[in-house]
Amino acid sequence: MRNTDHHSAFLSVFTAEFALGQGNIEQSLSTYHDLVMHYNVPNINQRALEIALQVNDIDAALEIAKHWVQQYPNDVPAMFYLAHLALRAQQYELAAQTLDHILSLDTNADLEGILDGIYPESLEARQALLIALDHINKQNNPSLLVIVAGLEAQNGQFNSALKKVNAALKQRPNVASFIILKANLLFASDQEKDALKWLNNNSLKQKTSDVGLFEVQHLIRQNQMQPALNKLKKMIQKWPEEEQLLFLAGITSIDLKQYDQAEKYLRTLQGSINYQDQANYYLAVNAERKKDFADAIELYKAVDGNFYTVSRKNLVAIYLAANNSGDAIRFLTQERVSHPYQASFLYQLQAQILDKIGQKQRAITLLDDAIQQMPDDAELIYAQVLLFDPFQDRDRLDHALNRLLDIEPNSPTFLNAYAYTLALQNRKLDIARKYAEQALNYAPQQASILDTLGYIAFLQNDLDVAVKSLAEAYNLSPNLSIGIRYAKALYMYGDIEQFAKLCEILAEHYPDSPEVLELQHLLIPIQSTQVS
Repeated sequence: MRNTDHHSAFLSVFTAEFALGQGNIEQSLSTYHDLVMHYNVPNINQRALEIALQVNDIDAALEIAKHWVQQYPNDVPAMFYLAHLALRAQQYELAAQTLDHILSLDTNADLEGILDGIYPESLEARQALLIALDHINKQNNPSLLVIVAGLEAQNGQFNSALKKVNAALKQRPNVASFIILKANLLFASDQEKDALKWLNNNSLKQKTSDVGLFEVQHLIRQNQMQPALNKLKKMIQKWPEEEQLLFLAGITSIDLKQYDQAEKYLRTLQGSINYQDQANYYLAVNAERKKDFADAIELYKAVDGNFYTVSRKNLVAIYLAANNSGDAIRFLTQERVSHPYQASFLYQLQAQILDKIGQKQRAITLLDDAIQQMPDDAELIYAQVLLFDPFQDRDRLDHALNRLLDIEPNSPTFLNAYAYTLALQNRKLDIARKYAEQALNYAPQQASILDTLGYIAFLQNDLDVAVKSLAEAYNLSPNLSIGIRYAKALYMYGDIEQFAKLCEILAEHYPDSPEVLELQHLLIPIQSTQVS
């Protein structure tokens, strides 16, 4: 490239990166596309591809990769990009041709990552890819064998896939992903013992812990916690600094009530960049299980990141269990100062405490203050909605529900809340039903919404819809309140046989419920009539 060209390319790259920094990805990609077509420099091509993939513009990325390979036909990284993108675009002939070209340059090329995350989902697409791959000359390439085996496994052709993986393992016996794929195929073929034996024989021979971790995770999924912990102990002897092993050993020890051992593993991670918060959280859980609540509180306070909210909820639960609601409230007030980005969550949690200790009005006032600071925070408004009395606070409740729908008009939770409130107030039932039906469109098969729709239909004397909706709601969530409404709908509908069966079930599960007793009383006149 001449100096003038170099200067021009540099300015264009600067322009593209500036546009990207300003969030104008389309302009950046367009500039990089022009650079690829004009200069075709590998570094520029790769950056252009990165941006195209960032916005998931597969067509643009594929065009860049094609142009790159045309200018540099023996550039293996460019061909890997082209093969990967051709597969994503389901251009299987192009993908197969490119893979064949890669293997002609290097018969032992590692193709393993080519299909990462993009295995075809449909049987037809997988079959088309298998046919395309069948024309590649170097079919004994271990990576290619594994690709084909993966496709066959998705088609349920486990025996054929297993043969190909075994052939690949003969050439590369120590590749962890090959070993794991064989184990997966054995599991899929109901050869559990053979799969575990295979993993056990290979895991500690490996230079990395990948195979052993796969085995441990399988054991944990099968609820075989003690064998999993035994395996982890052996692995830790070989890889004593590997944090994932220490973390898994810690939480598995908690499950097995081996609390001192759990503490030993997790304490080593308290200074870890990647596991510090998880370690402190599970150390707190461990302390709580040991009834060492003072230690648990201090450990929960040290937690940040993704475990912040659950740690504060657990901490508050400890305070409340000890009847220390004042300490809990003071702590949350201080937290709003030290963690202002968590203010909404902390206000909501404090309001829940006030409600639990019978100070509902104080909770509502607290949320008033919070909403003044964060007027568009839907979660805060919804938290207040849950505290309002549907009759005494009707005007405030209407205002809050309308505000929620202004902020998130398609939220099934907020639509359902408004519909249920109107149903409780037995007013504007047509609007309530419209909201409930809208909510159900956004979140079908949700018990609370089906319950609301059934309740509204019952109030409208639309018993067909009431019985149908409440039956679905009860099947999804067989709790007392839905069961009571469903029983009343059945009674009014005239399905006395089903009503009697449901009453019997409710009486068995809720023998002390006065509402169930009232329903049973409805049966007595019917039974008396039948006897006479």
